[in-house]
Amino acid sequence: MYQGKKIIVVMPAYNAARTLRRTYDEIAAQGIVDLVIVVDDASHDETIALARTLPNTLVHSHAVNRGYGANQKTCYRLALENGADIVIMIHPDYQYTPLLIPAMASMVANLYPCVLGSRILGGYALKGGMPLWKYIANRFLTFIENLLTGAKLSEYHTGYRAFSRELLMRLPLDDNSDGFIFDNEVLGQILWTGTVIAEVSCPTRYDSESSSINFKQSIKYGLGCLAVGLRFRLAKWGLLKSKLFLRV
Repeated sequence: MYQGKKIIVVMPAYNAARTLRRTYDEIAAQGIVDLVIVVDDASHDETIALARTLPNTLVHSHAVNRGYGANQKTCYRLALENGADIVIMIHPDYQYTPLLIPAMASMVANLYPCVLGSRILGGYALKGGMPLWKYIANRFLTFIENLLTGAKLSEYHTGYRAFSRELLMRLPLDDNSDGFIFDNEVLGQILWTGTVIAEVSCPTRYDSESSSINFKQSIKYGLGCLAVGLRFRLAKWGLLKSKLFLRV
């Protein structure tokens, strides 16, 4: 609990058994999280078995792999059903430090409905081991997306995000992709409302246990991100009607 607000941390998990416990322990150590929700997307390892041993944790499992976006939809639905006032999403691969949870919760409680943990601010991405090609792709995509949306974010691709209950309830999340571009669609919808998105500098770790998508998936993801930005700009100009933004 923070300032009378219920804090729920959600973790969309897939084959995260090696890092889930470390991530959870650091979340619990912050002392303000009321509930942790782990949604497993049909992992092939011991993610579910391990998650069920974690105290104060709600575990939900998809019978089949439905995709990263579908996983997050379940995460946010369960968080809202369980009375969350502030929802913080963090990947369970220990790439992002849970030490920022109190700061992000404070910002959402007092200032901004959406806060991102940025790997780019402070130059932590390369220092933390992000592959150079991913860093270059991240910077290129972010530059183009900022041009198309009119925002000035340092990155659109972080897996560390905090939201107010009111903002999540306003977004038509079910209209979004079940795949990786879900994250970008959400940010586009938030920017469409005129809501300010805040960022905090986040140290990051890249190692053999960090989750990652392969090169082919990265190309598909990049093209999808650019398509989201283009639909946003054309919709703003009144040249296109997109279901992503019609009901926001």
